[in-house]
Amino acid sequence: MRYEPERHHRRSIRLKGYDYRQAGAYFITLVTQNRACLFGEVVDGEMRLNAYGEIVRDCWLSIPEHFPRVLLDAFVVMPNHVHGIIVLSDTRAAGTRRGALQQPPETEQFSKPVAGSIPTIVRSFKSAVTKRINEHRGAPGAPVWQRNYHEHIIRNEDDFEAIRHYILTNPLHWHQDHENPHSTADSSV
Repeated sequence: MRYEPERHHRRSIRLKGYDYRQAGAYFITLVTQNRACLFGEVVDGEMRLNAYGEIVRDCWLSIPEHFPRVLLDAFVVMPNHVHGIIVLSDTRAAGTRRGALQQPPETEQFSKPVAGSIPTIVRSFKSAVTKRINEHRGAPGAPVWQRNYHEHIIRNEDDFEAIRHYILTNPLHWHQDHENPHSTADSSV
């Protein structure tokens, strides 16, 4: 299919003008391509990771090794999606150079990563997971993730605690999860 800018333009779903390098907490959700259950299964309300799920978990836990301002909070790898809280610490507290705080904010643009931003962190994570899973399954270039991801800027402690609770109890509610292809939830409600 030929690219037609009028028809195939992509719009960012990020908050326009928001500096995603800013210190704060962010709730991230990533979903597999076609919602395929690649990472394991939920049994009796507990997520049991398979080899691909272990790759996802290990890559998630290694994010702070690549992005020193990142602190990880609650996260869960589900059969076909991942929920997690990424906290960006203040650059002064993280020990980066002082001049970085005085630079004007950059906004993320397609194909133009902004160092230390949430979109760049997520892009790096998705890329690492895809590479490792595809090496494992011998399928170079095969998609693992849907394009883009969902994020929510956590604005206060009540929001933070509610999201943390949602993440930690997600496996208990898998049977009703809208991401579950075999959900028993009533879709008419």
